[in-house]
Amino acid sequence: MRHDIPYAAPGQVIGLLGGSFDPAHAGHAHITREALKRFGLDQVWWLVSPGNPLKSHGPAPMDQRLEQARAVMQHPRVKVTGIEERLGTRYTAATLRALQAIYPKQRFVWLMGADNLAQFHLWQDWQDIVHSVPMGILARPGQRISARMSRAATLYAPYRIPGRFSQKLAHTRAPAWCFVNVPMMDVSSSAIRASGEWSA
Repeated sequence: MRHDIPYAAPGQVIGLLGGSFDPAHAGHAHITREALKRFGLDQVWWLVSPGNPLKSHGPAPMDQRLEQARAVMQHPRVKVTGIEERLGTRYTAATLRALQAIYPKQRFVWLMGADNLAQFHLWQDWQDIVHSVPMGILARPGQRISARMSRAATLYAPYRIPGRFSQKLAHTRAPAWCFVNVPMMDVSSSAIRASGEWSA
């Protein structure tokens, strides 16, 4: 199993950006580059999921999504992976448990756009996620207010790290989260699919 997944040296901090990436686009690459800078990460791994349990229809084939993701995200410290398919995990909480078992000497930070924070409480075992790794939240168009008023943000307000201290996030024990405003790029996978520019 180990040879199928990325290498990370002991002590490294790895940001994890999960999603269906159906398709991956410049907006994903943009927030990844911002996360590397803002949270002081050594690497970011894209976790291209086999399927999103919150979506009623399946995504394009895995190989097609991985190929597109690698074309969009070319950076020496970013790795596009199909880890969840290899681990046999479908939910983020289970993926994190498996990765922490495989990489006991590395630190992980869960990354997501503010739009995901707004509905994070719908994720399976979402509080287990909050308590297992620090979380870096990156602002996306039109989602700042709904994210900040979300159930997760309200419940875990005492554990929020101010954006100006974002570099400390990775070295803070969970639960810990940090919301940063980044220059916005208004592009979405759903809009690309609707335009007919992406098809399975």
